[in-house]
Amino acid sequence: MKRKIYLFTLFLFFIQDLFGQCAMCKAVAEDQAEDGGSTINEGILYIMTVPYIILFFAFRKKIFSFLRELKSAGIPENQ
Repeated sequence: MKRKIYLFTLFLFFIQDLFGQCAMCKAVAEDQAEDGGSTINEGILYIMTVPYIILFFAFRKKIFSFLRELKSAGIPENQ
């Protein structure tokens, strides 16, 4: 119970910073749209792909062993 109260207090302490970041991102996106160029989409793609790359490197042995098991089970690759 103490942990929940601690996390809630921490959340309340940092909530103003979270809203500030959203306003900053919105301002940057609006400014870039006025200039004719938009790099906000590239930033979103970067933020979206990095966790998948990290997960791939963390679980690559399990991924490759799973693929080897599928291949040895006789499941055709092209259907």
